[in-house]
Amino acid sequence: MSPLSVTPSARPIVDTSPASVVAPLLSGTTALVYCEGNFAELDGKTANGLVRHSEKYEILAVVDSRHAGHDAGELLDGVVNGIAVHRSVADAIAKLHRVPDYFIFGMAPASGMLSLIERDVVLDAIARGMHIVNGLHEFLNEDAEFVAASIAANVTILDVRRPRPKKDLRIFSGRIFEVACPRIAVLGTDGAIGKRTTATLLAQALNDRGIKAVLVGTGQTSKIQGAKYGVALDAIAPQYCSGEMEAAVVDAYENEHPDVIIVEGQGALSHPAYLTSAYILRGSQPAGVILQHAPKRGMLGDFPTLPMPTAASEINLIETFANTRVIGLTINHEHMSDDEVEAAIFGYEAELGIPVTDALTRSVDRLVDMVVQAFPQFEVLRTARVA
Repeated sequence: MSPLSVTPSARPIVDTSPASVVAPLLSGTTALVYCEGNFAELDGKTANGLVRHSEKYEILAVVDSRHAGHDAGELLDGVVNGIAVHRSVADAIAKLHRVPDYFIFGMAPASGMLSLIERDVVLDAIARGMHIVNGLHEFLNEDAEFVAASIAANVTILDVRRPRPKKDLRIFSGRIFEVACPRIAVLGTDGAIGKRTTATLLAQALNDRGIKAVLVGTGQTSKIQGAKYGVALDAIAPQYCSGEMEAAVVDAYENEHPDVIIVEGQGALSHPAYLTSAYILRGSQPAGVILQHAPKRGMLGDFPTLPMPTAASEINLIETFANTRVIGLTINHEHMSDDEVEAAIFGYEAELGIPVTDALTRSVDRLVDMVVQAFPQFEVLRTARVA
């Protein structure tokens, strides 16, 4: 990825664009990602995702004092990527010898709100002249202190999760049945389990092999990363969730004419708190589902008293709830050795009778094979590309 260097407009604007439309921010702008105390952890999933993949921003640094001095890529995946982790915003700017164009709040706590300390950090970033990208449920454009600070500093604030006015939201219409290409949803057995990463890798791998794929995002991180289509579903009133999901898929199909649409999942269908998977299944009507599961995660990430579902129970729930089939399982290898991952792959394949892989530690060809096995019509496209 070689993003262009673009300087944002100096015009004092407080951004009011809806979260369901790609924000009018130019790709290639430089950014610092704030993730104090959470990088490479569950609540740091926005920062983790941006370090791995970003089409909209050039990530220069991460802030997390616990890992200061380390390389972000090496911490996440054992691969150096040149993005350093710093002790503080001031330390990052001093080491970079520049002020990044954007400050991205890189955490996704269950509360969706800023702490008092975090408020001060964001206000400091504004005072330093950085535009703010906020993926929380707390909308900073509705806070007088942040609005005044942004105007005084001549910077913008983007509240990624803020939906359009209710009068502009769509209800389910049935137009999804006019979408001729298959939809594949990447769902999971918990939140922050790697659904977006697997969906992103799958879409890239399919495109690289001649199968035109479009990713439809369903959360704030995919929107920040630069997903062209999608909506932050957990910020939409339930009445409109299926319709907004349907509309995003229809828009992707009509504008891009893809061979397949990959839909990012959220939460889990079985999860008592994060229910967005239900709207994803209803709104996108996927022909297939890939399920992401963490074998060593005993309890739900944000609810340590609630046990994780099994892969088999989640598959049964998905296939009972929706007119679809689970075509493969992908492993989140947290707390697992490579030998344990390999054993899990063989074990789940024997138990479930579907292909299994780890999208991050195994070849992405296995992901593509998973899709082609379920949809043999894609083999022609892949063969033509190879030839």
